[in-house]
Amino acid sequence: QVQLVESGGGLVQAGASLRLSCVSAGRTFIIPVMGWFRQAPGKEREFVAALSWSGSRTYRTTYADSVKGRFLISRDNGSPTVYLQMHSLKPEDTAVYYCAARRSTAASSADERYDYWGQGTQVTVSS
Repeated sequence: QVQLVESGGGLVQAGASLRLSCVSAGRTFIIPVMGWFRQAPGKEREFVAALSWSGSRTYRTTYADSVKGRFLISRDNGSPTVYLQMHSLKPEDTAVYYCAARRSTAASSADERYDYWGQGTQVTVSS
C-alpha cells in the first residue's frame, strides 16, 4: 500500500509562485510514476504534470499545455517527495491539487490510470 500526503497550498495573488509537496510512504518502490492533478469548482479533475523514473538519476516529465513553461515537477533522488513548483500563477489555476501515483512505468495524463491518491491541497489565486 502507498500513502500520499500533499502540502504547500494556500492563497496567493496572481503572478506569485507556490511550491506543492507530496510525500509518499509505504511501498514506494512500486510507484515509478507520480503526477499532479487539479479540480476546480464545478469542473472535472484535470491533468497537470507527471514524472516517471526507473531508479536512475534521470526521469521524464510531461505537462498539460495550460501549465507548460510555468510549472515544474521534480523529485529529490532517493527521497519519497515529489514537488510541483508553480510560477506566474493565474486565477484560473485555482483548484484543489491532488498528488497521484501509478504502479505502471508509463506516465499518463488519464486520472483513471493512477492507483493511489492524496487528500488534496487547496490553491487559490486572487486577481
